Amino acid sequence: MEVVSATRSLVLQYPKTIVVVTLTGVSLFGFKRWMAGGVCRSKARLDGKTVLITGANTGIGKETAIDLAKRGARVILACRDMDRANNAAEEIKKKSGNTNVVVKKLDLASLQSVRLLANDVAANEKRLDVLINNAGVMCCPPWKTEEGYDMQFGVNHLGHFLLTNCLLDLLKQSAPSRIVNVSSLAHERGKIDFDDINQQKNYNPWKSYSQSKLANVLFTRELAKKLEGTGVTTYSLHPGVIRTELGRHFFPNMALWKRVLYTPLSFFIKNPREGAQTTIYCAVEESLQNESGLYYSDCARKATAPQGRDDEAAKKLWDLSASMVGLTQSE
Repeated sequence: MEVVSATRSLVLQYPKTIVVVTLTGVSLFGFKRWMAGGVCRSKARLDGKTVLITGANTGIGKETAIDLAKRGARVILACRDMDRANNAAEEIKKKSGNTNVVVKKLDLASLQSVRLLANDVAANEKRLDVLINNAGVMCCPPWKTEEGYDMQFGVNHLGHFLLTNCLLDLLKQSAPSRIVNVSSLAHERGKIDFDDINQQKNYNPWKSYSQSKLANVLFTRELAKKLEGTGVTTYSLHPGVIRTELGRHFFPNMALWKRVLYTPLSFFIKNPREGAQTTIYCAVEESLQNESGLYYSDCARKATAPQGRDDEAAKKLWDLSASMVGLTQSE
């Protein structure tokens, strides 16, 4: 009663202030909910199916793994850090109630590691129903992969390009199956610099990142053409702006005034569970079964930037990527 009396007293003394604060709170909550984006409503089960997710030990990859494990799938976490991956696997098992969660080693900055994983999966897995190319790096220093390629292009595109191609036979045998490539809205500012694909002349972390994300979109588009009639469909997506470890190279180097400005805005940024929704949607939504090569955001189809629909660039990128990873016709 004392709490009720005190609340009534405040309302009577400061009615306008209370109304403003209440409306502001409601507005902020509504804006935050709007920023959270779409939610995958599909109730599809994945019992008896196998899913492989790269970079699934943290962020949206882990949240995707939890959701798909709840649907009954056998989930393979393909990760670089085995300790963190094993810890994540235990957490996923507990949260999903599904113990069929396994960990396999994958370092996307090493094409040898990619081939070793692909050989392992092909030799030991009876099927592969969904491949989710989720792992990535963003705005890192001008690092190089094991083969000497630009780290962002190498990890975000080349590693997944090779992994996907090496697993195509298993995906085809398991059809209908899906390949989901996590891209970004950053592709809209991207350009494939065929004359300096490794950004050696004038490295810019954002330019490199945008190029790699555009590569994800073009790869998805060209892959869909090559897979017509096989029962394997492909999707690329923008997960949203999310609070994950992906920004670990970006935010520490941000100017102080920008960090001060962005800190309160982080309240409205998607959390990993919200950010995983479009990935999950592309992996399970029944209505997408006959769609392939398209781009999605907030659990809905979206148009890419014009450069994301450049078929000539997509074919040229495919040929260049195949040459860079040493892909043969038999793979």
